[in-house]
Amino acid sequence: MSDPIRCGIIGTGAIAQVAHLPILSKLKDVEIVALCDTDLLKARALSSRFGISNVYDDIVDMFRDARPDAVVVCTPNHLHEVHASAALSAGVHVLCERPLAMTSSGVEQLVAAQKKADRILMAGMNHRFRSDVQAVREFLRGDELGEVRSVRCGWYTYQPPHVLGWRIYGPQAGGGAMQDLGLPLIDLALWLSEYPKPIAVSAHLGPTKTNGDVEQDGCALIRCEDGSSIFVDVSWNHVGDREMLWLNMMGSHGSAGIGPLRVFKEINGKPVNVTPTGATGRENAFTVSYRGELAHFVAAVKGEVEPAGLDDQIELQRLMEAIQRSAAEGCEVTL
Repeated sequence: MSDPIRCGIIGTGAIAQVAHLPILSKLKDVEIVALCDTDLLKARALSSRFGISNVYDDIVDMFRDARPDAVVVCTPNHLHEVHASAALSAGVHVLCERPLAMTSSGVEQLVAAQKKADRILMAGMNHRFRSDVQAVREFLRGDELGEVRSVRCGWYTYQPPHVLGWRIYGPQAGGGAMQDLGLPLIDLALWLSEYPKPIAVSAHLGPTKTNGDVEQDGCALIRCEDGSSIFVDVSWNHVGDREMLWLNMMGSHGSAGIGPLRVFKEINGKPVNVTPTGATGRENAFTVSYRGELAHFVAAVKGEVEPAGLDDQIELQRLMEAIQRSAAEGCEVTL
């Protein structure tokens, strides 16, 4: 029986507490050997809760003393690139929360560092691992819905400034609601559509959050070379009874969507509901997605699955830069 993967967590904020730590601590092939955070009191409290013996406030010390095989980077956005790069230089595999870097050139540098280190670098796109998304992907990969012609998606949440913390400040976050909510949706739309080539972007980003300097609302239309399009609409300021996340795909012979899961095919000239039963369980999509993501990362580290390439993350960041530019200039930006 092979030894468990020795894993460290860099950054012990909300996503580490509600997703990575609870799930990693239950994976049989993983041993969490260290936590690293500048807030040592918080890190020590979490280490006690999860039975983790080593706590650090410096990643160099963690790499030297705890000797992890892999790390999960959960720090604020502006630190992702430097922390992932340091881990790769130390010969450590990396799962990094999105975005990999604040700029497309930063992502390119990380990809170069990954190739030089010959280690796994995985972007944290947990929505790809949702059970409803996986069900839709099977229909698309089987060419059952025909050619994808458009994707319409959105994510509305209610996020007061004190909950968002560093995310309302551009230098730390790199953007507001579009960065936080729009980026993973655009990634999902492109991934499900088998990466049509974007050629132009039109975007509008709404007013800034109180005390912050990033947008709280935004929308963007992405036109692709094959004639398809992607539209994304996001908000941190949705005052309603629940969070809303949806994605709808229209194909030449059918449609599919999540939020809720539904699939329709054109059969004998009529739309027929072919939504698979049992594709979503009782467990919430958030937990399912992170468990799938972390299990995939561990399997990649063990050499059991082929890790995904990272060229798509470079293109994704270029799209985010084009969205920012289109909103600032008030016109369509050609890619």
